[in-house]
Amino acid sequence: MSGSEIVVILLVALIVLGPEKLPEAIRRFARVYAEIRKISTGFQSEFKTAFDEPLRELRETAQLTKDAVMKPLQENPISPVVADTNEAEPPKKDTEA
Repeated sequence: MSGSEIVVILLVALIVLGPEKLPEAIRRFARVYAEIRKISTGFQSEFKTAFDEPLRELRETAQLTKDAVMKPLQENPISPVVADTNEAEPPKKDTEA
């Protein structure tokens, strides 16, 4: 939120709640906001903890698989297959109509 939006919200709150109730309403809002942030941070931490180990294992498995596939290819490179065009028969044309 920008500063002008906060000012507008505070002015509306001042008109609706009045000068007597506004400070308590702001304190209550600040407590609720802090609690929501605390819950959100806790959720993010739990989420990261829950998925960190499986993701690490998945990365290790992917690396092992890649290494297992690439090692034989690096030891014995496959030479490209070149077709011998002299022995190939030309395609037959369909003359039946």
